Amino acid sequence: MALRSLLFVPGDRPDRMEKALSSGADALILDLEDAVTPDRKDAARAAVAEFLGHARTLPLFVRVNPLDGGLVDDDLAAVVGAKPDGLLLPKAEGSADVKRLAERAPGLPILPIATETPRAIFGLGSYGGVASHLIGLTWGAEDLPAAIGASTSREPDGSFTPPYELARSLTLFGAHAAEVPAIETVSPDFRDLDRLRFYAERGRRDGFTGMMAIHPAQVPVINAAFTPSEAELAHARRVVDAFAASPGVGALQIDGKMIDAPHLKAAKRLLGIA
Repeated sequence: MALRSLLFVPGDRPDRMEKALSSGADALILDLEDAVTPDRKDAARAAVAEFLGHARTLPLFVRVNPLDGGLVDDDLAAVVGAKPDGLLLPKAEGSADVKRLAERAPGLPILPIATETPRAIFGLGSYGGVASHLIGLTWGAEDLPAAIGASTSREPDGSFTPPYELARSLTLFGAHAAEVPAIETVSPDFRDLDRLRFYAERGRRDGFTGMMAIHPAQVPVINAAFTPSEAELAHARRVVDAFAASPGVGALQIDGKMIDAPHLKAAKRLLGIA
């Protein structure tokens, strides 16, 4: 399942769910957590379950409420029977939480949001043991500052402060250690598409394979950033072909630059994504 863009949609807004299907997103996240106020949870569960029953044109994931918040059992009772394509688990604190959710929703892949509590940071290396349950691994920079009493996770220019750059980096490495896709967090200012483009392109450069979105206008920018260009693909094919033509050679020269095994691995990964 290739996931460049995952678009959040409030679970109590079936009108927006329908519109989101034509956004170009690779998947929708029907949100029962932060986007829905407590008095609207039941209505959201009913709306999401009904929407999941429609003919499906792209993957539909459901963000349930946290495991220890007293709401997740009602979420699962409402939506599991409608067979979403996966569950987004907020405030995940490691592999044990994935196992707990997998036991309650057998067979449904899980995408943990893995940095929303202080304890979660220390569990980012544990997901390899539950990789068979995972869609990928993602992170968030909004809940963690509130949890530790920080005033913000961002500098005035929008970049992350050092603690949250650390959380991002550990998520990236935790995902790759588990051999699952690393999904970049949202860019909350949906009007600033230039900043979004910068973060999306940086994410792909750093090793993320997709990004979450909070508004349909963000989807084309994200898709473009995480889609290899024809020039990149052509170069990757040249690298693969060069090594295929010289079996047993450890290093080669292309366009005046030396390439070796890491370049071949990167080329094959890029072609696999494409």
